[in-house]
Amino acid sequence: MKELLRRLLTGVVYVILLLSAVFLSSDAFDFLFMVFGLACLYEYKKLVRLRGYYIFAAYLGLWWLFIYIIRDAVLINILMFLSITVNIVLIYFLFSQKKFYRVYEKFVIGLFYIGGGCIFLTMIPYKDDAFAKMLIMGIFILIWVNDSFAYLVGKSIGRTKLFPSVSPKKTIEGTVGGFIFTLIAAYVLSQYEPIIKPVEWIILASVIVITGSLGDLVESKLKRLAQVKDSGAILPGHGGMLDRLDSLIFAAPFAYLVLNIFTYVS
Repeated sequence: MKELLRRLLTGVVYVILLLSAVFLSSDAFDFLFMVFGLACLYEYKKLVRLRGYYIFAAYLGLWWLFIYIIRDAVLINILMFLSITVNIVLIYFLFSQKKFYRVYEKFVIGLFYIGGGCIFLTMIPYKDDAFAKMLIMGIFILIWVNDSFAYLVGKSIGRTKLFPSVSPKKTIEGTVGGFIFTLIAAYVLSQYEPIIKPVEWIILASVIVITGSLGDLVESKLKRLAQVKDSGAILPGHGGMLDRLDSLIFAAPFAYLVLNIFTYVS
């Protein structure tokens, strides 16, 4: 009961912090995810045993360039392509016996997996030169609904293990349950945020669930190889910041791509 209460209080503080940043100003939101990115990179460094602090300098430089300086669509698309390519490499890593041995591999993967993910997560709300608060909140809600109902459905009726060698507690039933409830949540959100159409909300939710679930498994494998239960201890009852944001960070470049496709098609 004490552990449940601690998890609940931490979750409430995290959500309040996130909501405050989103509705306070776009600058507050940008700054919050820059800090979240630094925390995730710190935990990633420990998981893969990457020494030095140059990855922080590279991340901050990339952040400053793409959030405040670069507006060219071609350069942004190149960063998106690099981030998605690294995520695809991580999916291959998930289903193989490969490990990261070389320093440059750990550096490049960390920079575009976490750095690229946080940058695109921050770019998503900027639509038509306006800060679309409800769009980014909708994406957070989709992730939370998927995580919550995957856990609840898996806990109640889950029998078939999804990927026992990487994440023994996850079940196929829980994954399907989370997906179904997320699609329902996407339809409800479409009634309140018309910036994208209902069918586009459903497509976006599907992409977020699939890629977010893969991102969660990728981080679980990194922890398993590092022989740790959590990526850190910054969030009492929830583990590290990377534990909390693994799905969002991994899904962000894919979500950004899908939203751009919607804009282009429209």
